[in-house]
Amino acid sequence: MRRPFVFCCVVIMLLLAGCAGLPGDDGVSTDDVLVDDQADHDDVADSDDDTGDDSDTDDQTDERETPATADGDLEIHHIDVGQADATLLITPTGETILIDTGDFRQRGAGVIEYLEDQKIDRIDHLVATHAHADHIGGHDAVIEWAETEGDGIGAAYDSGVPHTTRTYERYLDAVEEYDVDLFTVEEGDELPIDGDLNALVVNPPAGDSGSNLHYNSVSLVFEFGEFTYLTTGDAERDAEERMVDEWTGELDADMYQAGHHGSRTSSTPAFLDVVTPEMVIISSAYESQYGHPHDEVLDSFADREVETYWTGVHGDVVVTANGTGSIDIASTEAFSTDAADLRAEKPSDDDQQSIEQPAIGNALLGHSTDYTPQQEASTG
Repeated sequence: MRRPFVFCCVVIMLLLAGCAGLPGDDGVSTDDVLVDDQADHDDVADSDDDTGDDSDTDDQTDERETPATADGDLEIHHIDVGQADATLLITPTGETILIDTGDFRQRGAGVIEYLEDQKIDRIDHLVATHAHADHIGGHDAVIEWAETEGDGIGAAYDSGVPHTTRTYERYLDAVEEYDVDLFTVEEGDELPIDGDLNALVVNPPAGDSGSNLHYNSVSLVFEFGEFTYLTTGDAERDAEERMVDEWTGELDADMYQAGHHGSRTSSTPAFLDVVTPEMVIISSAYESQYGHPHDEVLDSFADREVETYWTGVHGDVVVTANGTGSIDIASTEAFSTDAADLRAEKPSDDDQQSIEQPAIGNALLGHSTDYTPQQEASTG
């Protein structure tokens, strides 16, 4: 069970400082060391569980009031981390939101280097969309870096659904070691961001929604004046269908970060019919061992004439929106943004899928379930 997201007022935040509950789920097998290390925090989470409150359900159906214009610029940095995800948002007031931190084999090195290049030494909001190692691979290192060399982590957020890997264990260990406030989020919650930027959680579902990491992938709608950005982590068809059913009025977005690295499991036609993006960002490697982005997804973007950026060929992609409908996009590499051209450029799905990928990589990235923490430790 997830503990509701708590940040109703400054007083409550002060009371919760240093004792925010860590995620847990009795239906998922976790490493004994992981469970024992977090026992005290789990007790706090259980005592605060009031997911049956009707007010949460009522809130999610309300239309949010968004200003027609917004002051300043919102920056969205899609960091090229290969076959992984890492996205940095910088608000006009200078707040930072880091969503995912790349692959466990990089251990956050590329993300930290990027943050330092941007002169950033604090992460106000650190989000883990879900616990797979290509999304939280650098979380422990980023937390350590910010807390020891920078100005710290404001708060961390995740779905509350655990995973049985050393990568996940290191993430929670870093949260505990540096006393980072960790909140579990569900649909209807909003990140406490200053200024004109609204950040609405539209996934995972409220209440106990099981142990599937992809189904519970944290999905966020950012609204800044007339600009809307949607990012869904690795949410797949079933989660997309649920979001369409529950949040249709909130999903229409100018820019969409393609779900699951451009996999055919996500960005379904029914979902795109509701999102109607003008621009799409795909975060995956050029020679993806999984064939990402899949041909049918690129065909769907091409048919809809969606301007498409792919970190595999465009590198880092930075979007700047001023809140009045004006959007600038810069990438480190120049290439066509026609999805048909991207399909022609990418290695064929057959060629990419023939690349042998160790079983450990498949398990960590969500392609297998029979995986133990000891297996990950063997990689060094």
